[in-house]
Amino acid sequence: MAYTNLRVHLIWSTKDRKPLIADEFQEELYAYIGGILRKRKHSLLAAGGVEDHIHLLVSMHPAQSTSDCVRDIKSNSSVWLHEHLTNLKSFQWQTKYGAFSVSESSVDSVKAYVANQKEHHKKLTFKEEFMAILRKHGIQFDPRYVFE
Repeated sequence: MAYTNLRVHLIWSTKDRKPLIADEFQEELYAYIGGILRKRKHSLLAAGGVEDHIHLLVSMHPAQSTSDCVRDIKSNSSVWLHEHLTNLKSFQWQTKYGAFSVSESSVDSVKAYVANQKEHHKKLTFKEEFMAILRKHGIQFDPRYVFE
């Protein structure tokens, strides 16, 4: 038996950062994503975002890679959005994503950060936020290519 504690803060936007995730269906979307994760033995600890991107705090099961988990969330939630929201037939997620490890001692602060997205984005754009998170985690990047 493996003993693991794999907490990951996942972030990605809608394609071209279009403001398509309306307040009215955000909670339903997050609940659906929680179901996707449970089917794969992961746990959704927190979900939040605004019209153009989402943040998820996930407790990962070690049997699935982060990239496979993100692929499953994006593909299944896109299908769900197409089926349930007729005005989003062309909805797509951004190809890229961010995945950042979260220590047990930081789980509560990341949960609060995810929950406070609406207030947070009164001051910062998604681009500014995402590049700040990349810097905080010591990830090298070229700003010209981060948001393709």
